[in-house]
Amino acid sequence: QVQLVESGGGLVQPGGSLRLSCAASENIFKMGWYRQAPGKGRELVAAITRGNNINYADSVKGRFTISRDNAKNTVYLQMNSLKPEDTAVYYCNGQTPLHIYWGQGTQVTVSS
Repeated sequence: QVQLVESGGGLVQPGGSLRLSCAASENIFKMGWYRQAPGKGRELVAAITRGNNINYADSVKGRFTISRDNAKNTVYLQMNSLKPEDTAVYYCNGQTPLHIYWGQGTQVTVSS
């Protein structure tokens, strides 16, 4: 079994920044962040492979940066220029050829 533990969520004002972290119990080839806002489905925010192949949702390009430390089995999401529409529960995701793993989710609220 793989465990994913997120941290770093919270309340920030529009234009502010927040950094999310996700620590995995073992190294996973592909990791990423998804989010789910009230009344919406869960959507991909960003994903990264062990070799640093990266993909971003159009809505966060230029504002968010995903990275990973393979030695620490940890993935990060640096979120800058946050907007109210970024408010959601953010979930860490890990994928292998046969399994999909999810963290418990961390709330990000962007409000004045």
